[in-house]
Amino acid sequence: MSTRTRTRTSVRSRPIADPGQLLSLLPEPDSLAWTRGNDGFVAWGQAARLDISGPDRFAKTAKWWLELVHSYDIDDSVGLPGSGPVAFASFTFDDGPAQSVVTVPRVVIARRDGASWITTIGDADELPARAAVNSPGAAIYSDGVVSSAAFERAVATAIERIADGSIDKVVLARDLVARTENPIDARSLLASLSRTYPTCWTFAVDGLVGATPELLVRRTGDHVVSRVLAGTTPRSTDAVVDAGHSARLIASQKDRIEHDLAVQSVSESLGPFCSDLVVPRTPEVVRLANVQHLLTDVTGRLANGETALELAGALHPTAAVCGTPTVRARKLIGELEGMDRGRYAGPVGWIDSRGDGAFGIALRCAQIEGDDNRGLRMFAGCGIVRGSSPVEELAESQSKLLAMREALESRPSTSST
Repeated sequence: MSTRTRTRTSVRSRPIADPGQLLSLLPEPDSLAWTRGNDGFVAWGQAARLDISGPDRFAKTAKWWLELVHSYDIDDSVGLPGSGPVAFASFTFDDGPAQSVVTVPRVVIARRDGASWITTIGDADELPARAAVNSPGAAIYSDGVVSSAAFERAVATAIERIADGSIDKVVLARDLVARTENPIDARSLLASLSRTYPTCWTFAVDGLVGATPELLVRRTGDHVVSRVLAGTTPRSTDAVVDAGHSARLIASQKDRIEHDLAVQSVSESLGPFCSDLVVPRTPEVVRLANVQHLLTDVTGRLANGETALELAGALHPTAAVCGTPTVRARKLIGELEGMDRGRYAGPVGWIDSRGDGAFGIALRCAQIEGDDNRGLRMFAGCGIVRGSSPVEELAESQSKLLAMREALESRPSTSST
């Protein structure tokens, strides 16, 4: 009687010399990325994939990932967060039938705090030939599902609901659609976003591309952090005017209410998992290329070792992208917004075999669409609270849409960078 031995898939991580600009390594338009400044991950190939929907999508993904990790033969001489096998994930905002996507790449090149490494699964080709990055050409813009006028009407109705005490805050979003001459290459968008927003987390997962300033959760060992952004004002090229915008933002009762509700939402969701939680009493102002935000970093120590994926599922959706109370806000979004957000405003990021990982909120992003990849659906949302104005919220959404519009209109410096 013979016994058949099941072959286990090999995963190997080893140190490498500094690879230089990570995004310049991406070989194909549908490659994966999660970068911030000089650090992060770029990846390609597909060793495994999960498409999943429904309210239990986070729990089912966690189970799938654990089983997959146990099937690997891991040789990791790096031993840092993100070495070994890594899954990139982009989850839907809603619990409905739209598909969340989880991909395990065959090759990952990473850099963290001065250390660089490569991870390969199976017999993957480490550095395949790199296809040229071509320009999408001219773009024609049109209203998406939610036009400017429809967005203003929705905001006005939301303000009425807040005034009568039905709800404290709701986040309403709108979309803008572009159609380009040539296929859109995600690498061109990533390069532009990374240059313009170096302090944001730049990402690409299955055609969803963006640069988010908001970190839903990062787990490193037993340390967790969630970066909350809520409350927005424009930027100005005039330093004096810009400083005035900043001062009015920090003093704005309307924006402080919006921000405090978002911080409270994160604190209440993260608190049960932590032995201690630190919540600063006063927010900072963070300046991005197109807007300024109020910012608070909530930090804590895990009590029971929950994974980054489990924490992301527990935190989503925060008041920063949904509203408060959560159940009422989600219902009102469905009533007033009139569109399927897809993976916009859902968690996007990565998790490793130890449970370490980072998930941002998919903001300042767009979905590449169409069989010919010539469509781009951009999103922007605004937090509506007492004191909000439909005209001002529309202007804020237009400022936020600039991130993706400028990335689309940016041109590669050469055909291969």
